[in-house]
Amino acid sequence: MSQRAKITIVGAGLMGHGIAYVFAAAGHTVRVFDRSEEALATLPERLARIADLFGQEHSALQNISSHADLAAAAEGAEFVVEAAAENLEIKQFIVASLEAIVSQRTIIASNTSAVPITSIAEKAFNPERIVGAHFWNPPHLVNLVEVVQAEKTSLETVDATIALLSGVGHHAVHVKKDIPGFIGNRLQHALKREAIALVADGVCDAKTVDDVVKYGFGKRLAVLGPLEQSDLVGLNLTKAIHATLMPDLDRTNKVHPFLEKKIAKGHLGMATGEGFRSWSKKEASALRKRLDKFLVEQAQAANNDTV
Repeated sequence: MSQRAKITIVGAGLMGHGIAYVFAAAGHTVRVFDRSEEALATLPERLARIADLFGQEHSALQNISSHADLAAAAEGAEFVVEAAAENLEIKQFIVASLEAIVSQRTIIASNTSAVPITSIAEKAFNPERIVGAHFWNPPHLVNLVEVVQAEKTSLETVDATIALLSGVGHHAVHVKKDIPGFIGNRLQHALKREAIALVADGVCDAKTVDDVVKYGFGKRLAVLGPLEQSDLVGLNLTKAIHATLMPDLDRTNKVHPFLEKKIAKGHLGMATGEGFRSWSKKEASALRKRLDKFLVEQAQAANNDTV
């Protein structure tokens, strides 16, 4: 792949605009496609906000163009990221549309959070060049990407994708088996399942769960992964804890009824003012600002460490 690659992003929404900025800031030429006129109209403003968040000039935005026509956006692309809705049929349609436009050497990556890449590539003519590239939200602040190898994805495609993403400053990891949710979301939602069960069973309220994570083991997660922590304390201690704990952990194998009841009542989270916790607009805004500030500081610290 060329040093200044031609990148196409399909989808200008929450993830797409952030992914576009990541590539553009690294000097690549980025074309963003979206069918929504509103998404394209607001794209420059949203990209500018990312630059402002980092205290950067807007020069990187000159590397980004917006398009309402997929052929114009994807023609000549060396790497395409599909960042559309979490819907298998839509993603399969996008792959089919792209294959009719791009060359056989073009890598088509899906930013799906949970849908198996093998399913997305099921109807592709060249499934060996279809790969998962799961960026985390927001992609310009969280620098992990899970590169998912589907059943027919070639190792050459995986290696080229990892090299490209590493080159833009992201930490790309190789997911060798294509399973729903990949690695990160399986871990994240295993934690959420137990968190929901604790509240549903009356062990504590939602704020207490959040406090235990934030003020407890969450403080070390950024520098100490779960298996590192097990090796640190000793596997014999891990086994002893598991012997007591594993039989008692929640095993709900569907959407938890407690979550279903919340949704049925219209308690959808911050957008409605009520979810697992109650939120005023001021509280919700303050949390978002606090999260952005923390992630920016972490990203800047990581950049300084690499200088």
